Amino acid sequence: MKLLFAVLLSVASLAASAQELKVGYVNSERVLREAEPAKLAQRKLDQEFGKREKDLNAQLAALQAAADKLDKDAPTLSDAEKVRRQRELVDQDRDLQRKKREFQEDLTTRRNEAVSSVSERANRVIKQIGDTEHYDVILADQPVIYFSNRVDITKKVIDALNAGK
Repeated sequence: MKLLFAVLLSVASLAASAQELKVGYVNSERVLREAEPAKLAQRKLDQEFGKREKDLNAQLAALQAAADKLDKDAPTLSDAEKVRRQRELVDQDRDLQRKKREFQEDLTTRRNEAVSSVSERANRVIKQIGDTEHYDVILADQPVIYFSNRVDITKKVIDALNAGK
């Protein structure tokens, strides 16, 4: 709330001292969803992590099949064999959970790196548009409550990113 007040105070002071205030707005979620560098980063993540995800899903399916087989075979197994197979399943499940956790952590880290890289490029483009087109203020997402389509420069940012600027 303090940030919103500070931004509004800054805009109000600029408006008082300038004849005409030029304000822009950028929807960063849309930039991260529609810009080619963001799409390319997502495709790279899919390629990098797709095989690991398939392997994890295959391990999960194998574990479920082994559990189903144990349930089916349980009436005919000795107590020692049941306990041994249950322990194996618990160990396999623990290993799978560890691998899933590591996968998720690795994916989150790489996704954050990719988003950060695209965001940095987008910020440079936004600054360049602001300088070139003489914007006084360009706001992005939070804490913007309302904006007119007239001040939305998101498409310009996406187009500039897609052009490789």
